Amino acid sequence: MPGDLKREEQNVKTRTSKAIGVAVSATAIALSVPLAVNAYAEPTTTPVAEIPDPQGPDCGPFKEALPNWKTLANIPVSNALASIPDVSTFSQAISGQLNPAVNVASVFDNGPYVIFAPTNEAFAALPPEQLAMLRADPAALTQLVYYHAFLGLLGPDDVKGQRPTQEGTEVEVTGSGGDIQVNETTEVICGGIQAQNARIYLIDAVLDPALAPAPITPTSTSATSTTSTTTTATTTPTEPLPAEAPAEAPLSPAAEAPIG
Repeated sequence: MPGDLKREEQNVKTRTSKAIGVAVSATAIALSVPLAVNAYAEPTTTPVAEIPDPQGPDCGPFKEALPNWKTLANIPVSNALASIPDVSTFSQAISGQLNPAVNVASVFDNGPYVIFAPTNEAFAALPPEQLAMLRADPAALTQLVYYHAFLGLLGPDDVKGQRPTQEGTEVEVTGSGGDIQVNETTEVICGGIQAQNARIYLIDAVLDPALAPAPITPTSTSATSTTSTTTTATTTPTEPLPAEAPAEAPLSPAAEAPIG
């Protein structure tokens, strides 16, 4: 009998330990489930910056021709230009396809640049002899395409001003938003298109370096100040002062004697 009681007590202890172990395990699982759900719900990527819409009177046709235009922001500008059907001639001009000796795509890809890209219609409006000359003259073509770019990453509201181009002379950009002109007569038909390292502005004419605006000259106030300083400097006497006159020599004793 005493042995049976001991065995029964041992069985009770065993069953109690198992019950406690199951309860502890269940509690641990219950606590871990919400933690796992919360960890899975954490975002793993940062939000992508919003790409602003380009502006201009013909941005509608641009978007229709290129529905995935926002993806241009992820690729170099030479690839972005090659992806826009309406500027294929300009794309050929910068990439060695119009003239094998002129391939500046890698230069533009190392921006930042603002690039004015003439449409295919703009190139078609050039006199046939001028287009033939560009195909045959690498220097002239290089000068032309470099005149269509200047350093910067400027949107439609900030691009205005007189800017030195990669060609060396300047362009004058006026207006803002959807109403921008270049060198007074060329219209931006859709501007502010984002590439990875550039802002593209589609224009309705080919820009001519020979018609570049004159460089901005110093203001009249600066000119007056410079003239005044120069005048003062030139009127400062540079000749030595005349030497002092020698003192009178004393009279000799003979000269001091009275006349008899």
